[in-house]
Amino acid sequence: MVKAYLRYEHSGVFGVISSNSNVLYDASGKQVITGALENIAFWNIRQGTQVATLSPELASSSSSSTKAAAEVTQIALAPGGQQLAAGYSDGTVRLWDIASRSCQVTLTGHSGAVTCLGFSANGALLASGSADTSVIVWDVVGEAGLVRFKGHKDAVTDLALIHQGSRLISSSKDGCVKVWDVTLQHCCQTLIGFKGEVWSLAVNPDETRVVAGCVDSDLRVYAIRNPDAADAAEAAQGTTAAAGVPAAAAAAGSDSEDEGGDVRMAELMTGQQQQQQQQQKARQHDVLLFMGLVRRTGQERVGLIRYDARGELLGVMGAGKGLEVFSVRSEEAALKKMKRRKKRREAKTAAAGTAGKAAKTAAGATPGQAAADDDDADDHEDAAAAAAAAAAAAPQASDELGSVLVLTSKHKLKSFAFSPAIAHKGHLGQVALGLSNNSVEVVDVVDVREGSYESASKLELPGHRSDVRCLALSSDDAQLLSGSNAGCKLWDPLSGACLGSIDTGYALCCVYAPGNRHALVGTKEGTIQLVDVDKSGFVSGSADKTIKFWTWAVTTVQQQDAAGSEDAAAAAAAAGKRKKKGKKGQDEDDAAPAAAAAEAVVVRQLGFIQARVLEMADDVLCVRVSPDGRLLAASLLDATIKVYYVDSLKFFLSLYGHKLPALTMDISSDSTLLLTGSADKNIKVWGLDFGDCHKSMFAHQDTITAVAFVKDTHYAFSVSKDRTLKYWDLDRFEMLLELPGHHGEVWALALSAYGDFVVTGSHDRSLRRWERSSEPFFVEEEKERRLESLFEADLEQQQQRQQREAGGLILGPEGGSFAGAAAAAAAGLDAAGADGVAAAGRRTIESVSAADTIIDALDVAAHEAEKVEEYELELRAAQAAAAAAAAGSSKAKKGAAAAAAALPKRPPANPLMMGLPADAYVLRSVAAVRANDLEQALLLLPFNDALRLLQWVAGWLAQGSQVELSSRVATLLLRLHHAQLTATPSARQTLVDLHKRLRAAVQGLRDTLGFNIAALKYMQRAAKESAGVDEGDVVKAARRQLLAA
Repeated sequence: MVKAYLRYEHSGVFGVISSNSNVLYDASGKQVITGALENIAFWNIRQGTQVATLSPELASSSSSSTKAAAEVTQIALAPGGQQLAAGYSDGTVRLWDIASRSCQVTLTGHSGAVTCLGFSANGALLASGSADTSVIVWDVVGEAGLVRFKGHKDAVTDLALIHQGSRLISSSKDGCVKVWDVTLQHCCQTLIGFKGEVWSLAVNPDETRVVAGCVDSDLRVYAIRNPDAADAAEAAQGTTAAAGVPAAAAAAGSDSEDEGGDVRMAELMTGQQQQQQQQQKARQHDVLLFMGLVRRTGQERVGLIRYDARGELLGVMGAGKGLEVFSVRSEEAALKKMKRRKKRREAKTAAAGTAGKAAKTAAGATPGQAAADDDDADDHEDAAAAAAAAAAAAPQASDELGSVLVLTSKHKLKSFAFSPAIAHKGHLGQVALGLSNNSVEVVDVVDVREGSYESASKLELPGHRSDVRCLALSSDDAQLLSGSNAGCKLWDPLSGACLGSIDTGYALCCVYAPGNRHALVGTKEGTIQLVDVDKSGFVSGSADKTIKFWTWAVTTVQQQDAAGSEDAAAAAAAAGKRKKKGKKGQDEDDAAPAAAAAEAVVVRQLGFIQARVLEMADDVLCVRVSPDGRLLAASLLDATIKVYYVDSLKFFLSLYGHKLPALTMDISSDSTLLLTGSADKNIKVWGLDFGDCHKSMFAHQDTITAVAFVKDTHYAFSVSKDRTLKYWDLDRFEMLLELPGHHGEVWALALSAYGDFVVTGSHDRSLRRWERSSEPFFVEEEKERRLESLFEADLEQQQQRQQREAGGLILGPEGGSFAGAAAAAAAGLDAAGADGVAAAGRRTIESVSAADTIIDALDVAAHEAEKVEEYELELRAAQAAAAAAAAGSSKAKKGAAAAAAALPKRPPANPLMMGLPADAYVLRSVAAVRANDLEQALLLLPFNDALRLLQWVAGWLAQGSQVELSSRVATLLLRLHHAQLTATPSARQTLVDLHKRLRAAVQGLRDTLGFNIAALKYMQRAAKESAGVDEGDVVKAARRQLLAA
């Protein structure tokens, strides 16, 4: 009989405030949003509490995946604050609805971690950049990818959508900033000249300036220009300039007929002007125009650049602990600063010219010679002077930005965000700082002129500052004690709420005593701190090669009484005054009352004293006492385990077998089995009767850090640096479950008293709770699922390897690859855009499964259609035979009646189709595919199946069923298989039907949408009229706004 076990499932994670993601404010500015490993947490700033959590479906052993849930790497808030986009370490992007706390859509396209996200101004488009060097633009409404830009040679670091999503600016570690035309799908500008990796860029709210930062201490500022809106104005200016240049040249020629040198200079100037015009013509389609450099205070590389919501402040975070805040001057203030700078430059130039003439005269030159030399120098410097004058006529970057404040934190900064809320009275703004030690600090900027700021609040209580190194559960499972290098924290293991913090130093081990009022904490310094006591004693092992036995005892401590201390202080003060006055005889008399007043008070309190010491041959790594109190097991640095009798400390057993020291061990409740986990990645099960090794198993892919038995059973758990928790049956010596979830090395493990839940602590600073459910499982099924998961992971790795080896090759519908124009045609692109643009989707296990589902649906529908067709043929033949027999004699009529009674029966319906017609069943299967996976699923269909699907699409369009989906499927299939469709005679009728129906169906859908939009506008006007708003005033205000822009 196959044995069934109860499954352990992930039920919660706590202890993480902010992981490796950026921090954001919500639309109201009252809450801070952080990425907490795979979750997204919302924190109330004033109360310092977590108010909401967005959690995806976690990977557990109930699914086929053996991977932990992907970690949140980037978050972005949509305009309006109703949607939140989150990028994950596995390359997926999820869109969350904040009100309902639900995931609306999952977008899969990147093969590396998502490094940056950005919405367009209207929220209709979302751009994502990744470590795989690509940028994808997603249609938020259509829930699908529009285009993939592939032009960077290294990871994309930041991006921004401008001009209502028509342009995209991206920066990368390859030292380039690129501008992409989203509409035409090509790169329209590339900025180079950076001294290294470009780490961040920011666009102001008005979309007029871009600030980029790289590895040096300079910020590069660019003006944003809209080529589409400025073409007409620039063409007019170019015509005027072209007409003015010959006139200026002719005037220069007529004025210089007497002097040949002046004529040559005029020709030279005319050539320089023509060259400048050619350069301007070549740059007339540039979106970013360089304005200048702004020097930062910090010398480290730029980490993050962001504007505030009003565009008045610019924050520049370095790679260290500082955040520099720049003030963005208004246009009038920038012009004033430019004029002052121009006056200083003119004064300096005039002073330099006067000094030069005086030097030449002092050198002995005649006044005439000095004047001639000055004229020649002026002629040669005219072009430079003209360029300098043109540059001085427009505000530069230093005129618009000025450093006003440097915020410094005690810990390294990871990200920051400006609050969108209106600043409090007396404050200029609020900044949230995401720190690298799992905390968030909120800072109020008080006065930028004085450079003052103050800390408003900190989010640091609900989490450790570093790795969780030890865990202990109370006997009633009501409290959980966790330790790290900064101390210990008390938790509610069910709700995950932090109950308090205890300063104990670097905690390495901890244990609860019965009564649950105190605990013992062993520190890295070698001390044992008493936090909770109620046992007969405890045992400790240390690197000093000793095992010490301790017992509880009532100890006496001398403490000075408060009243006595006051009397002693008064007596001492009186004695000092008398001594100053010279009354030496009274000193001895005053000494006795002072000493009596300073007498100590003896206080009796509970403590512990050392009872026995057991010397060992090497450092002790772990000790365990058997539940029956008979045996003591100690793991030594020489990779052996020594077993002693507790009462006499006599040697009992020496256990050899581990190649590396055993770091953890535990003894079963019946004191018969000893489980050890070692740095050699193996666990061994020992019998404590004879010391024999029952079984040695390769358990983990890295060092095993903790093991524990479930009470009253031979089931056990183990955790390791490979980030997994495993569940074992040590009677059958087999693994039952593998539970992924942590994003760092798992250091600690704590089991509840009844084994109904287990808590693990990790290097990612999180505490995870795993609960035992009522769902049974079988070991063989789990083995099959793990094998399937490994196969799928290997398949994905092979596909990624093939894509890397193929370089720019694009996979065709049959799995083949095409290059050049063929590849572009397969991807639906022009040959010129095949190098930098590709399909937005990515082949995944889900898209392969979707293609298989569509093929199965086509096969089932075809088989059902064949059965129905055969039935109809048989029915028509039987009806014809009956009609012919009915026209004959009476005997033939009797035969016709018998034939009518024997008509063929309709074939039974296929239960897989759930009572749906064949066309509706296929449509249901196609509609069940996610919009993001549809293109890749259709790309995987063989040509014969694609042709069959096109035949069904023609029928859907005739019925008017899901016109948008049908049109998209038809367009994708026609684009992918255009060459084969046009060369296949059997496909001509299908193409003719699509040609007739596709345009009419799409036009009908457009008419419906236009009618609905017109109706909504009518309702809006009616609502305004009922509210007393004049439409003419609204039109005039909009017109004035356009003219002002």
